[in-house]
Amino acid sequence: MRNPFTRTSQTQPEERGTPMTTFDQDDLKARLTPEQYQVTQNGGTERAFTGTYWDTKDAGVYRCVVCNEELFDSETKFDSGTGWPSFFSEIGEGKVRRIEDRSMGMTRIEARCANCDAHLGHVFPDGPNPTGERYCMNSASSPSTRPRAPRRRPTDAATRTGAAHTSAPTTSARCSGSGARLFTRLT
Repeated sequence: MRNPFTRTSQTQPEERGTPMTTFDQDDLKARLTPEQYQVTQNGGTERAFTGTYWDTKDAGVYRCVVCNEELFDSETKFDSGTGWPSFFSEIGEGKVRRIEDRSMGMTRIEARCANCDAHLGHVFPDGPNPTGERYCMNSASSPSTRPRAPRRRPTDAATRTGAAHTSAPTTSARCSGSGARLFTRLT
């Protein structure tokens, strides 16, 4: 079976200055659901409160459904009350590309995967601290999730030998969990 994340060509967007991964459109149509294709490739939006991750509270990492790039961590996910997965920051600087969007009779900031240019959603300036931003994402941009292992306390033996286990933290209580199916949430 062919690897669905295989690059087929490279482009040089001016704003990135680095190669961007692109995919064969026929392969994408075969690999993605019709909704995922419409959202990621045509800039569509799923209806509020219908996406897989709008109220998910599981710990993990959300990845782009098109290229598998890590985009958001559940630690930054919060309940915005909008019906779409919301995050207050991306997982690392430069993971999400921002583009001015003047569609729908307003000016907004569109969020796109910086690796493959898939449409993810929009970024708004009304999020919580520490960033004040709300990445309002479509669930159609991440198809599956794998929860992060729960935090474990070191055993007495591990503490005595200095071999304390450190695992990733779980989702904070204030994050109600909303995610985007345009992402894949993995550990």
